[in-house]
Amino acid sequence: MAKGVIATLVARRQTVATAESLTAGLVCAALTDVPGASAVVRGGLVVYATELKTVLADVDPDLLAQHGAVHPEVAAQLAEGGRGRCGADWGLGLTGVAGPAQQDGVGPGTVHVGLAGPEVRTVRTHWFEGDRAQVRMASVRAALELLQEHLR
Repeated sequence: MAKGVIATLVARRQTVATAESLTAGLVCAALTDVPGASAVVRGGLVVYATELKTVLADVDPDLLAQHGAVHPEVAAQLAEGGRGRCGADWGLGLTGVAGPAQQDGVGPGTVHVGLAGPEVRTVRTHWFEGDRAQVRMASVRAALELLQEHLR
């Protein structure tokens, strides 16, 4: 899937950046595994710690204080923050709980994927089954699918 995303971005002459929490850079790594990715991947922010979501990705600290780090609006703001900080056309933001334990009362497998781009700001929420690795890999696929849908 990353190959198709990169090819579409190249054809459209557009760029992408990520701001990732639970995936800790796996989306950016998947994209940059594709030869030629340097033409369209601007970079990525790994904002695993809650305070870094504000410091690096410009997520509203009041939002984090009120709802915690695992919230749909946090994913949207991560996408916008990654896009803005890296100067990209598109931004992907991911936050969630890979498990095995809950975080801030949110169950394992809950993932929010945000996308920000030209006239687009959307979030998709998923509930994935499996262990940490399975949840994280499913999150990467979900992020790439969401971007690909909006690139068509």
